[in-house]
Amino acid sequence: MDRAAALREELTLAEKAAMVTGDTELWPTFVQTAAGGNLDVWPGGAVERLGIEGVRFTDGPRGVTAGSATCFPVAIARGATFDAELEERIGEAVGREARALGANLVGAPCVNLIRHPAWGRAQESYGEQPDHVGELGAAFVRGVQRHAMACVKHFALNSIEEARYQVDVRASEETLDAVFLPHFERIVRAGVASVMTAYNAVNGEWCGQNRRLITEILKERWGFEGFVVSDWLFGIRDGVKAINAGLDLEMPHPIFLAGLEQAVERGDVPIERLDDAVLRLLRQQLRFADVPAPGPEVIACAEHRALAREAAVRSIVLLRNEPVGGEPVLPLRAQSLRRVAVVGALAAVPNLGDRGSSHVEPPEVVTPLAGLQAALPHAEVVHDDGSDPARAAAAAAAADVAILVVGLTHEDEGEGIGTAFPPPGFEDLMPPVPDELQAEVDEALRTIGSGAAALGAGGDRARLTLRPGDEYLILAVAAANARTIVAVMCGSAVLMERWRHAVPGLLILWYPGMEGGHALADVLLGAERPTGRLPLAFPRSAEHLPPFDPHATSIEYGPLHGQALLDDLGVAAAYPRGFGLGYT
Repeated sequence: MDRAAALREELTLAEKAAMVTGDTELWPTFVQTAAGGNLDVWPGGAVERLGIEGVRFTDGPRGVTAGSATCFPVAIARGATFDAELEERIGEAVGREARALGANLVGAPCVNLIRHPAWGRAQESYGEQPDHVGELGAAFVRGVQRHAMACVKHFALNSIEEARYQVDVRASEETLDAVFLPHFERIVRAGVASVMTAYNAVNGEWCGQNRRLITEILKERWGFEGFVVSDWLFGIRDGVKAINAGLDLEMPHPIFLAGLEQAVERGDVPIERLDDAVLRLLRQQLRFADVPAPGPEVIACAEHRALAREAAVRSIVLLRNEPVGGEPVLPLRAQSLRRVAVVGALAAVPNLGDRGSSHVEPPEVVTPLAGLQAALPHAEVVHDDGSDPARAAAAAAAADVAILVVGLTHEDEGEGIGTAFPPPGFEDLMPPVPDELQAEVDEALRTIGSGAAALGAGGDRARLTLRPGDEYLILAVAAANARTIVAVMCGSAVLMERWRHAVPGLLILWYPGMEGGHALADVLLGAERPTGRLPLAFPRSAEHLPPFDPHATSIEYGPLHGQALLDDLGVAAAYPRGFGLGYT
């Protein structure tokens, strides 16, 4: 008998039932989270009597969300590197910092395919193609699991944010096997410790209680030996159905599995199914229990910051580099620059991406403006926020080169906490609110619904272009200075037909992490050459994309999207998947 099985034999039925749920109380934590006091680490399944510490969860798609940690470029940016070795090193850094901050389970990677660029959480994935996404996800898992358990998410077909609590995504078995499941299988076969189910339904059943997905495909067909955890709060709707379907852990609160002990005694849940869930949890915890935790000195250390800078450099995609005065506009020759105009509000503010569950609080952020100022100490680097296009154009006309930093923020795209919550039937599904907390819970619901909470804003994108004001600003600055370079911050494809041919230099900066400003300067000035390649197609028109309804209750996913759909339609992309220029 192995250690996990022996330990399980010492547990009472009540302890087994408690092991498969989170350890935080629902309503006090709900109020705390809405007020911005999100837990650093989410505990679950601890049994103090036997020294079972349980899981201690932190999110991690671009760095550890507990405390203050290194913020790497978002996953879509790292997808542009096409470099599994680099992603494995990033995973190892995230795993190391997670352990140093008290966690043993990292909620990453997110590997849902980017079926449509309007998906609010596209920035958390690596791209649109399953082989590419699977290889990078497996690399991240290998890195994390030198230190902690990794949790791949969200299983499966989760790519409409605002409809996530209500939509039933339908797909044929052929489409599932060919398109939407291979990358999950690749990561399972890489030894991932945990799989998180999605909020949405697939083919008529919620993912967290979908026996076809969890037991028949994941555990039986693929031989998954880890544990399956629900997504937060509404990952399941029926506890008995969920655990019988193969779910092993409800997080972060005991809600739908709160009566599991009684369900076993009634015979609604076989004891063998509960024993299997407990054994899966224990085996994965013991698998990593003897790995020593590093000290706090690793958090945002010089090595990890250098890695964040390297990843940001490698992720930048050069889309246009047209000649000006007989030679390509990039790289800039630093020694010949006397005055540089940096235009755009995003040049001077931290812009790390979504502020939902993947939000990282680094100790500092190097903005594009700060990076250029540091790299050009002998030039005059002036900044105009772009609020007055005429003034910005005048600043550009008086400079040797104009660098615009424009794009999206967490207000345009991200996790749809405020927009999607609460889901239909919220009051009927949740346990009653204690009288003493009723007023605070009501206020928390109003705060979240307004988008003012710590986990607010974001959601699916309302437009696929830049803001009209940004487009007008680009055209005004380009007319004033022939040497105009545009750096776009974004989390997925952007339609740029109105203005892209008007500028000689165009780069996709993504959300580049805490060292992004240094990385941009490195590439613009030729200290590093651009090597990023698009991990998804940038189309010319929204008409060349599959259907997308952020409020759908039912949708059919077919086998084609992204570059494959463009190829099938016989239309050219603005920039195809895999596109990226260099300096040679």
